[in-house]
Amino acid sequence: MPLHFVAEEASGAQPGARVALTGAEAHHAATVRRLRVGEEVTLGDGRGAWLTGVCTAVSPREVVVEVASRRDVPAPAPRLVLVQALAKGDRDELAVQAATELGVSEIVPWQAARSVSRWGDATKVEKGRLRWETIAREAAKQAHRAWLPEVGGLATLPALVARTETARVLVLDPEADAALSGIRPDDRRDLVFVVGPEGGIAPEERDALAAAGAEPVRLGDTVLRTSTAGPAALAVANVLLARW
Repeated sequence: MPLHFVAEEASGAQPGARVALTGAEAHHAATVRRLRVGEEVTLGDGRGAWLTGVCTAVSPREVVVEVASRRDVPAPAPRLVLVQALAKGDRDELAVQAATELGVSEIVPWQAARSVSRWGDATKVEKGRLRWETIAREAAKQAHRAWLPEVGGLATLPALVARTETARVLVLDPEADAALSGIRPDDRRDLVFVVGPEGGIAPEERDALAAAGAEPVRLGDTVLRTSTAGPAALAVANVLLARW
């Protein structure tokens, strides 16, 4: 498949136009991916625009693509949302990367009661969010996605509870009676998957979510790591929604 790049300038570009990649995107294309003049590529704006074109100039500072065709990809509905608890090491980041490849529309970091990893003050929170956003962007490019997932701010338990008012919230719990494969999406509400940290979701968190209408569901008979549970749930959801 042609290499894929994301550029804000792709948003309004039509066939015959020229789109210039600059900054880190141009450097990556020219130096890391070794793009060449005459090579076909695809471009997107991360919000549904999908362009095909041919490189007419390549340098580490600027890559110019002449647009040959354009299509606009509608946003997936219902949206798949992953609430990922912060986890030690790079386990939460692995979840972000895999979830993006599997079509998640939104990723919400959650500092759960049992999270060993802590983002701390506002500066660290924004640094962590931007790190997840970068991981998601690169994974979306690799997966040739027309829509980049949104990475939200650090969520609190009350914020997760509030999501039950407009979305179907599914709490991944290895002790739940209902299997995720048994649910049936009944409308176009977001499907929100809540994944706990290494120690699991605390009883008070589980109870608060359940009282608000969140549904506990399990993935098989084994206990999955926090880095695996969310992507596994998204894979099941893609089958249930007939996207795969």
